[in-house]
Parts: sequence; C-alpha cells; structure tokens
Amino acid sequence: GGGRGTNLLLIFAQTRFVEEPEDQTVVAGQRIVLSCVVLNYSGIVQWTKDGLALGMGQGLKAWPRYRIVGTADSGQYNLEITDAELSDDAVYECQATEAALRSRRARLTVLIPPEDPTIDGAPEILLRAGTPYNLTCRARSAKPAATIVWYRDGLQQDGAVTSTVLADGKRETTTSQLGINPTDLDIGRVFSCRSVNDAIPAGKETFVKLNVHHPPTVTLSIQPQTVQEGERVVFTCMATANPEIKGYRWAKGGVVIEEAKENKYETQVDYSFFTEPVSCEVHNDIGSTNVSTLVDVHFAPRIVVDPKPTTTDIGSDVTLTCVWSGNPPLTLTWTKKESNMVLSNSNQLYLKSVTQADAGQYVCKAIVPRIGVGEREVTLFVNGPPIISSEAVQYAARGDRGKVECFIGSTPPPDRIAWAWKENILEAGTLERYTVERTNTGSGVLSTLTINNVMDADFQTRYNCTAWNSFGPGTAIIQLDEKGTGGLGRLGPLRELPGFGGR
Repeated sequence: GGGRGTNLLLIFAQTRFVEEPEDQTVVAGQRIVLSCVVLNYSGIVQWTKDGLALGMGQGLKAWPRYRIVGTADSGQYNLEITDAELSDDAVYECQATEAALRSRRARLTVLIPPEDPTIDGAPEILLRAGTPYNLTCRARSAKPAATIVWYRDGLQQDGAVTSTVLADGKRETTTSQLGINPTDLDIGRVFSCRSVNDAIPAGKETFVKLNVHHPPTVTLSIQPQTVQEGERVVFTCMATANPEIKGYRWAKGGVVIEEAKENKYETQVDYSFFTEPVSCEVHNDIGSTNVSTLVDVHFAPRIVVDPKPTTTDIGSDVTLTCVWSGNPPLTLTWTKKESNMVLSNSNQLYLKSVTQADAGQYVCKAIVPRIGVGEREVTLFVNGPPIISSEAVQYAARGDRGKVECFIGSTPPPDRIAWAWKENILEAGTLERYTVERTNTGSGVLSTLTINNVMDADFQTRYNCTAWNSFGPGTAIIQLDEKGTGGLGRLGPLRELPGFGGR
C-alpha cells in the first residue's frame, strides 16, 4: 500500500454538570439527597457546606450521617444526609476541583417542630373571680417560629404573641398570652393552646382547666310573696361558693337577727317588713355577699306624719300635712269636718289666702281598699278680729236671774270685752242689778252679763257685746226675750214656769 498516514482525531469532550443540587426543605429527622452528576470527568469531586470542604472518601468520616451515593462510573456524586438536624441547615455546593467547576449553590432548610406546648400552671390553675389573669402558653425551639392559637370551649381566641430567637440564631420560642377575667361560671372551664409550624402542620395541643375561687353567689326568695300582717313567711337564701360556705347571717333593717343561722329564716311579719329589708349575708374564705328584699305585706293605714294644729293670720296661705303608709297603695282625702267635699287627695292640703271662715277642724282620711281605714283631725286657727258666735235672741224669766252670753271662739282671744245697753257700759264687775264675768273655756272665751231680778224693761233692751283684739273689734247685738211666751205675748201664768237657764 501507499504511504498513507493515519489521522488520530483526539476529541477532548468538555466536563460539565448534568445535575446540580437544588434548594430543599426538610423536616428534622428526615433523609435528603442533594444531586450532583458530572459528565466527562475523572478527577476529584467534593462538597462544601457553607464554604467549608467536607472532605473526600475517608475524610467524610467526620460526618457520620453524610455519604456520597451513586455510581462513580456514571459521574454520580450525590450527597445523602440521614436523620437531618439543625446543624445541616446550610448552603451546599458540589465542586469538580480539577476542572475548576462549581455547581450552583443549594440551600438546605431544616424545619424543626416546636417542643410540646406548655401552659404555665397547667394542668389546673386556681384563680380568683374578678381578678384579671393572663394565661401563658409557650412553644419552644421551633424553626420557623410557631404560631399559637387559643381555644375556649372549642372557639378560637386571640392572644398577644411575642417571639424570642435562641442563641443558635435559627430557632425561636413563641409565647402567647390570653387575658381572661374569671368568674364563677369559669369553674371547670378548659382552655387549649395549639402550636403549629411548617414542620408540624397538624400542630400539637395542650390543655389547662380553671378553678375559680369566688365569694358566694346568692339569691334570696320569699314564700309566700304577698302576705297579710300577722301571717308567716319563709325567707330562703340560695348560695353557691368556692371554697365552701362558712356561714349565714340574717338582719332586718340592718339589725342582726341572732336566732337565724341557717339558709332559711321563718317569721311572722308586720307592716315594718314592708319598709325594713330582710338581708341574708353569706360568707366563705374569699369574702361575703349580702342580698336583701322587702316583703309585700298588706297592712291598714299607719300614720307617718301627724297633722299639726296650725295658727295663721287672715289672708295668709296655709299647708296642712298628713302622711300615711299602707299597702296596697292607699287613697287619701282631706275634708272639712261636717262636710263631704274633698279638698285634696295628696298628703298636703293647701289653703290659699285664708279667711276666718276657713278656721275649724279638718279631717285627713286614708283608705287601703279591703284592708282598713285611718283618719286624723287637725284644727286650723285663723287670726282675725273677734267673731262672736252667740244666739241673737236669748231668753230669761221675769223675776229670775237672767243671763245674756257673748261667746268668742276665734283667735286670737279678745283683749277686752265690753257690754253696752241703754246708757250703761260695763267691762267687768257689778253695776246695780248687772254683773259681767269672763270665763275661758277650752274652745274660746265666754262673757256673761247677769241680770238680777229680771224686769219688763230688760226685755225692751238691746245688749251690745263688743270684743277687741289686735286685729280690731267684733260686735254682736243680742236681744233678751221672755222665756216661755212662745212669741204670743207675755201671758201672766207662764211666769210661774221654772227657769231653764243657759244660752
């Protein structure tokens, strides 16, 4: 053959990555494989973690959970990590050192579930009613930080959350506080706290049970609810308390009832139970609770404010006051004695610009329907000039001792009284056959003109009685008639009739 040369074509195929590691997220305890496949390469392949070489072959022994897996002939240098933990959380790179090739950087994120959540004071917390309290739940050492959710009887509640980063700079402890204001209704109530993060999406839950100390809760009832005076009633004091009830104390109108020591008190009631409440006080180690009630006692009118006799001047305004109590509610009337005309239906009778005709006795009357009646009388005195309330015609028998009377019942009493007839004037003492005397009776002043040995001429005379006080004079003209004439003239024989005297 000819001297042909053989051309050797040497093809240096380029070294390159077929597979490079990718970012991965893993839960602590799981296994991961980071991929690294190199083509056309026969040199050393090594991994770096956060920039530090992990070593080759025997050198990898420092990392007992790490190994290179795959077929080297096929260029597979995958890094397997078993039982992942926080220290594996880093950036990894695969390097073909002799070809000066580096893979892309891959971040391995290791998720760590929180430790089992804990509630401070669990499993049972003792609280005091009315004293606010913060329930505290902690989810420790989680990556990422856990979220905490509270539940009260299965209903979600919002707490106040704070997180703190641990010394490793990666894990966090989360604390959530749920404010509550406990009441006696919270005894035995269960709150739960659930912590969740990406490592444990289903979460973990823990519980706490409340025990609440509170002063007694009390209700007071009466049986029967409506009674007549003199009937018996039973008061019942129903109470719950935590801790237990230590005792009962009963009082009426603030005065302790010594004989009542239990949760029931039976007694006979009178009108006073309508205005003086019966109270039951229950105590335990936490405190005491006092509840009270009035009794619907039906009773006849009882005077509360007695009307007072009143003296006033003519022309002034007057208020008379009379207060009754009764149950059921009473009706009240003011009348003037001897009259049925109702002047007022309230506690007060108001008389405007009084005259002497308004003087007299007034009646204040209270009625409790079907139960009873009460009434009071009161006198109104109206100061003015004297009013003479004597008969205009008076009688005497001839030959007897006769009397002409002048009575003044008005106020103020007269300072002086004078009698005048014919040309005589006499205030007191004796003049010939005539004597004047003044007497004070319970209801006024009586001036009497006594005539000794009554004669015909005495019947022809008009007697003027004038009385004075600081308001002025009052006058009456009185005529003396012969007793027993019956207005038919003076018949002789009738003279012998015995004298009757008086006005």
